[in-house]
Amino acid sequence: MKTKTLKKNKINIITLGCSKNLVDSEVLLSQLKGNEIDATHESEKDDANIIVINTCGFIDNAKQESIDTILQYVDEKEAGNIDKLYVTGCLSHRYKEDLENEIPQVDAYFGTLELPNLLKILGADYKHELIGERLTTTPQHYAYLKISEGCDRPCSFCAIPLMRGKHVSKSIEQIVKEASNLVKNGTKELMLIAQDSTYYGIDLYGERKLKELLEALTKVEGLDWVRLHYAYPSQFPEEILPLMAADNNICKYLDIPVQHISDNVLKIMRRGISKRRTYEVLKKIQEQVPGIALRTTLLVGHPGESEADFEELKQFVQDFKFDRLGVFTYSHEENTHAYSLEDEVPPAIKQKRAEEIMAIQEEISLVKNQAKIGSTLRVLFDRKEGAYFIGRTEADSPEVDNEVLVDAKTNFIRIGDFANVLITGVEAFDLIGNIEK
Repeated sequence: MKTKTLKKNKINIITLGCSKNLVDSEVLLSQLKGNEIDATHESEKDDANIIVINTCGFIDNAKQESIDTILQYVDEKEAGNIDKLYVTGCLSHRYKEDLENEIPQVDAYFGTLELPNLLKILGADYKHELIGERLTTTPQHYAYLKISEGCDRPCSFCAIPLMRGKHVSKSIEQIVKEASNLVKNGTKELMLIAQDSTYYGIDLYGERKLKELLEALTKVEGLDWVRLHYAYPSQFPEEILPLMAADNNICKYLDIPVQHISDNVLKIMRRGISKRRTYEVLKKIQEQVPGIALRTTLLVGHPGESEADFEELKQFVQDFKFDRLGVFTYSHEENTHAYSLEDEVPPAIKQKRAEEIMAIQEEISLVKNQAKIGSTLRVLFDRKEGAYFIGRTEADSPEVDNEVLVDAKTNFIRIGDFANVLITGVEAFDLIGNIEK
């Protein structure tokens, strides 16, 4: 049997799930490097003898991916290709006892709040002086910045509070310090993330402080773009809108997951908002921040969603015309409020509904993109892929939104730089253009 035990330990971190998990992995990587431990993130080299898997447990597909990845590395361990296998993250937090019983080959499981314990077993000390400093695994010019952890919202379908706990904000000072450190290391764009960014500050300051946080981030020298994600529509802090409309480094972009529009479904989902109020909030955002790009997420197939409810949702998508939109199908999650309801919508119907929504959105996106032909847009370039340099406008977040393609044979731009691009062609979810000289 092959073994790597005679070699110096090398740790490889595998991240599954959302950007919040990615930030957790980056914090782990920074702590390990701060302890002078050889560690990498998703290295393509087969030279690590210790694997740490940061799992996702949000919905069925994510849970299955996490379990499959764990089993893949169990096979590697049993073949003698790695020495130790550790599992952390949301799935491990939520199902630790079950996982220990069903996959005992893993050396240890850790929850989302057990970083010091994980570090200890990896031979590292938790270094408080590294708080606010983080190695990024994204391209150098952009990074995710977590402003809070956990969630206090009672949404029927969501298991996040079970895995991440109650809402806990970072202080404005800590966030600004982390942002400043990232900018010093070359970051030009920060995506602010949280389970609910609009709730920011209540636990620390007794009131919402998202406006004050954004004001502080506008003063970070060298930061070009600040992008706001996961803004809950109920009790939306409208005081941030004049700041977003001003000429500063806050992107005219907002990720605001409405989930549904039917009053019936919104009530079952326990979203704390009505159809009428949802429209009011969205319209006010558009009125006070002219030209803002709105992204939303919808959930189809929730218990109690009738065909009439779904038709109402389709009409909403057609009428409102979001700039960016994603759809999830409902996943029946243990210990959530919705788990007590019958999961009555068949999987095939859930999938069909999701596809119908995305077909509508594809047409909307194509029309919106066609209107951009002939315009010049400021683009931040993320990578070169095949024959194209690929970037994003202010209206687009990495990985989930539209991209701008520029022919690498006739154009040149350094990755991580901005350039003005004349849009000459479009697809449903892409813009095509040339760099203006």
